[in-house]
Amino acid sequence: MSKDIQGLIHKMCDKDEAEAYVYADALANIGTEEVLNELLAILKSGDMDNAFLAARALSQLKDKEKALDEVLEVIHDKKNQHQNGGLVQMLGDFDLSEKFVDIFRIFLFGNFKASLFAKEYLDTVEFEISPRVLKKAEKHWKHYLNNSNPDDEEVKAKRVDAEEIIKEIRELLTD
Repeated sequence: MSKDIQGLIHKMCDKDEAEAYVYADALANIGTEEVLNELLAILKSGDMDNAFLAARALSQLKDKEKALDEVLEVIHDKKNQHQNGGLVQMLGDFDLSEKFVDIFRIFLFGNFKASLFAKEYLDTVEFEISPRVLKKAEKHWKHYLNNSNPDDEEVKAKRVDAEEIIKEIRELLTD
């Protein structure tokens, strides 16, 4: 790894660095395959502060779509469930048109912040929808209902939104 890239990564990951995002942005500007690979390693390192900075940089790369599945993998990891809202926020800079099921899962199972961002994407992104996508969404919806308290207010609110989303998809597919 070049010394420049190594230095920027070190500064980006330095917990005492007040403006670590500046170094994340600098790495994104370099944007080489080497930078991509280093950022992906940091994303998966388990340190959510550094993962957020890596996701920030990844979301700015020209060839960022290579990283989308990796970012989603970290978001879906159960050990990150209570601290992944920042990563979900970074998804807004990616093309999510083919990721409806992933976004729907985040909406259902994510923490408050993650769920809020996912709902915004569900409301604003034009997704590629197929019968298979509907079937997968319904599967996750049933799983959510089976593992939730139906009397919980949050569950009641999600129920209204999720059932409306699924209804709209069914209508879209029957037209």
